[in-house]
Amino acid sequence: MGKEVKTNAMRILDREGVSYEINLYECREFVDGIHIANMLGQPYDISYKTLVGVGKSGEYFVFVIPIDRELDFKKCAAAAGEKSIELIHVKDITKVTGYIRGGCSPLGMKKQYRTFIDLSARSKEKIIISGGRIGAQIFLSPEDLKKVVCAEFVDVLR
Repeated sequence: MGKEVKTNAMRILDREGVSYEINLYECREFVDGIHIANMLGQPYDISYKTLVGVGKSGEYFVFVIPIDRELDFKKCAAAAGEKSIELIHVKDITKVTGYIRGGCSPLGMKKQYRTFIDLSARSKEKIIISGGRIGAQIFLSPEDLKKVVCAEFVDVLR
């Protein structure tokens, strides 16, 4: 693996001594996770997307959920101790996270936001998350992800 493919997310995992694998694929612009999983022949149940929400308080929260599922905003708000949570606007993704749409990883954002990994990940040996840029994926243990980003496993699905 050459240095040119290292992203902030990968450098953080290296620094923390976390075992992971990367998968690079050809993709020049945003395509949703379901399309990528279909293109690469990957199962949906281990493929996770990263969503960022903002609470009524103005605080940001990160949610890592299966690509084919949706958030239950009431569950998200309850987990975060907020009155309500909504997803940030697409135009704000880079400003808030430092990543672009389709390449947003829960690792290496501009700030370490409170992170929630859906409970479904806990039973998986490995999950697939964004590698921090379009065309890069990281395969790692959900427990390792939880430790590195100080996340909580919570049921946040609709």
